[in-house]
Amino acid sequence: MDQATQADLIRVAHLLADAARPVTLSHFRTSGLVADNKAKAHFDPVTIADRAAEQVMRDVLARERPDDAIFGEEFGHTDGTSGLTWVLDPIDGTRGYISGTPTWGVLIAVGDSNGPVYGIIDQPYIGERFAGGFGQASVTGPMGTARLATRQSRTLDQAILLSTFPEIGTKAEMAAFQAVSERVRLTRYGMDCYGYALLAAGQVDLVIEAGLNAYDVQAPIAVIVAAGGIVTDWQGGAAHDGGRILAAANADVHAAALSVLQMHDMGES
Repeated sequence: MDQATQADLIRVAHLLADAARPVTLSHFRTSGLVADNKAKAHFDPVTIADRAAEQVMRDVLARERPDDAIFGEEFGHTDGTSGLTWVLDPIDGTRGYISGTPTWGVLIAVGDSNGPVYGIIDQPYIGERFAGGFGQASVTGPMGTARLATRQSRTLDQAILLSTFPEIGTKAEMAAFQAVSERVRLTRYGMDCYGYALLAAGQVDLVIEAGLNAYDVQAPIAVIVAAGGIVTDWQGGAAHDGGRILAAANADVHAAALSVLQMHDMGES
């Protein structure tokens, strides 16, 4: 991919985040916010903010990159001819959003069949934007702009682990997760996409989750990899289609956590 194309993708990704910010903030922590349930077996909320934020991002893409495909959580697939696809999650962490916590975010990624090449994790309420791809990774927020870099190697018993568990995952997946959790120094829950941003920022060592979709992970993958980290599935393979996710700050802690996960039965139950 030539530098002009790379620059344009970066430019448009930030336009999308700029467009989604005011839409999400206009409904956040408002008394009249209503959440519909998209699932039958469990609570999977969606709000007017989710749909409106994705629509404004689609409007930007229709104007700026009309030949690219789109895959969004709320409105599905739109075909393109360029070979590139924008993967959008207008509010990742809607449970947190309707609860008033600032752990949700707008996820934007662009890539091809091999996975994302650039991504943004945007937290509008805090005003933080984590971006990564094409050899660069940075965060812009209340403290200014800084380079993103994941933590250097440390032993598993010294690691900090984040997750959205136990909301997501089967009993067998929870057992495998707990096996890792029992070996680390600290585990914190309910982080949604903000956990991946903190990993890219060098604050934590691991994020482990399951039951995710492509729109949940492609932006975090791009940001974390650009910051020096690793993201795979629980078998050590590609993770950009979602599923069971192991994100790690470096190869050593990734290998240690992966070994524990693979020692446990991760079949559906």
